Amino acid sequence: MLLTSPLPRSLEATFRDLASEKPLTRISAVRDLVRHALLSDAVRARAVPALERLLNDDGSPEVRAQAALALADVGAREALPSLLVSVEDADGGVRQMALAALGEIGDSRATQRLTRALRDPRPEVRYQAVIAFARLAKDDPAGLAVALLEALDDADEAIRYIAMRLAEEHQVDSLPLRDDRLEARADQLVESPDVAVVVVAALYLARLGRARGIQVVNDVVAERVHTPELEDEEACVDLAGELGLSEAIVHLERRVWGTRRILRKVLAWGAGDRSSCAWHARIALARMNHPRARAEILADLSSLRRETREAAVVAAGRARLSEARSALESARGSVDAALVNEALVRLAVDPTVG
Repeated sequence: MLLTSPLPRSLEATFRDLASEKPLTRISAVRDLVRHALLSDAVRARAVPALERLLNDDGSPEVRAQAALALADVGAREALPSLLVSVEDADGGVRQMALAALGEIGDSRATQRLTRALRDPRPEVRYQAVIAFARLAKDDPAGLAVALLEALDDADEAIRYIAMRLAEEHQVDSLPLRDDRLEARADQLVESPDVAVVVVAALYLARLGRARGIQVVNDVVAERVHTPELEDEEACVDLAGELGLSEAIVHLERRVWGTRRILRKVLAWGAGDRSSCAWHARIALARMNHPRARAEILADLSSLRRETREAAVVAAGRARLSEARSALESARGSVDAALVNEALVRLAVDPTVG
């Protein structure tokens, strides 16, 4: 028997279901309300007070948390007082979502409260506060560096990890957040017993051209070091291509074409090529002018499968394949135009592309 998907709620049905006796219905209605509010300023003006009431008064923590996220989604700066109060909600999940919303909204009036939250006795609050503060202080590198340094001394490993990741991700001109104290702390963390922290600290140092970081990146690519964070393994593979690490070439080739790739796919059932970072490895090789990698990406641009073509469009841009320009232009009608435009922008801004 075929089941049809339920029709989207109308606006009035959405407001009606915000008062449902069932928490799951209220959560679903909150999500629909965001959809309606993003289409109309008038609806948004009506939606924000309704979401604030749920955040302040609903008996379900899950509904309150969803309301906090919804206020961030609609950019409700006017709800700042309610979100600041919810940072002290009795439920940990609501506290975290309120902090996340404050970071997303990016109102400087929340800076003082987020600064206090960085020293909260509850680790889950400190964790979310670090992320929120980094978003709020993105244009204040000195203030952000101070906050991240404090978080890098936290007793909680997860907080040290996310602080190091945020320092590495806060890039200007392809370089992470520059601060001598952060660099010194990253140099210490490369010796951490927590492998995830070691790798993200190494990524930070490698982007600064530091040998200790580059060595760990090479070790991750060669699978001599195994991080539990697949995203960081992919970042190491990407960085090997960006930095042109010749030592990594043989290991990148093995990730794309070697038998180890097949074994990893079997052991990581469901992850596919992602388990060996094969797609990222092909891009890294192509960036280093590897003939086979470049030829395969170009060939995939004319694949009969749309999914393969779209992946190749992204890969061509990331690999800076100047010879792909005409194929990318021709692909506009057969793949997502936004992907093509992004790839062409990458080619245009790369000074090595002719």
